[in-house]
Amino acid sequence: MNLSFTASELNFQQEVRAWLAAHAPVAPPTLTYERNFVMAWEQKLASKGWLAAAWPKKFGGTGWNATQRYIWDEECARANAPGNSVFGLNMCGPVIMAFGTPEQQAEHLPHITGGTRIWCQGYSEPGAGSDLASLKTSAVRDGDNYVVNGQKIWTTGAHIADWIFCLVRTSSDSRKQEGISFLLIDMKTPGIEVRAIHSIDGEHHLNEVFLKDVRVPIANRIGEEGKGWTIAKYLLSHERTGIAGVPMCKASVQGLKDLAKTDPGLQGDAQISRRIAELEVDLLALEFTNLRALERAQEGKPPGPESSGLKIKGTELQQALAELLVEMGGPSSLPWKADAIGLPAYAGATAAYNIGRASTIYGGTNEIQKNVLAKFVLGL
Repeated sequence: MNLSFTASELNFQQEVRAWLAAHAPVAPPTLTYERNFVMAWEQKLASKGWLAAAWPKKFGGTGWNATQRYIWDEECARANAPGNSVFGLNMCGPVIMAFGTPEQQAEHLPHITGGTRIWCQGYSEPGAGSDLASLKTSAVRDGDNYVVNGQKIWTTGAHIADWIFCLVRTSSDSRKQEGISFLLIDMKTPGIEVRAIHSIDGEHHLNEVFLKDVRVPIANRIGEEGKGWTIAKYLLSHERTGIAGVPMCKASVQGLKDLAKTDPGLQGDAQISRRIAELEVDLLALEFTNLRALERAQEGKPPGPESSGLKIKGTELQQALAELLVEMGGPSSLPWKADAIGLPAYAGATAAYNIGRASTIYGGTNEIQKNVLAKFVLGL
């Protein structure tokens, strides 16, 4: 693995850095699900041709190689640029590219690469989270449509989304994994109700989605009926790789190092220096694993079981970094909003810590990921 950038890669890095400095808004202090904000940023990226960084050119992506994508992610984290709406770009888009019909690709992919259609994910249900195959939302054929009834929960961004990709049960006659299908549903379809879930920090990014006699064209099914579990696993492997958050962790480590140097109360604190160094070593190992996953993707291979390892280690590292920041700040970490005027650099640290507690849960709990590794890597 060559870790040195070539001259052309360094030129690309400078181009990306300069463009972000000129055009990227600063990421907000909390998770942002304001539709206008999300779409404005994505359409600005789309106008540059840089929205679908990981997509091949034939589907409207950048066609960047693994190194260029690595540089892009690094520079976005360095500039504290807002994140993208991952459900279309990182999850549903790759599924449509891999399993969708030409008609489905023509209908949906240009809207994703153009930043004109926002997606959300209809996976979890009140009785089916980590045990996703126990989902009960039903889809019954009626002519050229499915009639869908059920409930989804923890649906991030459903209140601003145009479409939702859903796992539904189309059969109960076989193994529960074999009776699941993958549907694309327009959120404007009659019978869909979205109810807000406000998290403990008062923010609104989670929702419940109720579906009552929702008619979905059979043409909106991805892949064969009853084969949605295979597609769901493919999608989750992409999601888990992204959750690792290596560039964000690198920016966090650098922030901790800067604070250790500039905070008079921490200068010369050997214990803090040691803890930062330990986290940086963990991050380096995670980064190399992530680079191997990127190289695998560059070769056209889907993410393998290593995506579970990335998800486990990445989310645990995110939590450890947030915890250390709170400890370094002490009482200065208590102010909730990081953008409050006159507050020190630690303001918002507690909010970030609280948000980060969920990172080991979403995308499939880390306990489930360990089971995946045990099965597919260790053969247990």
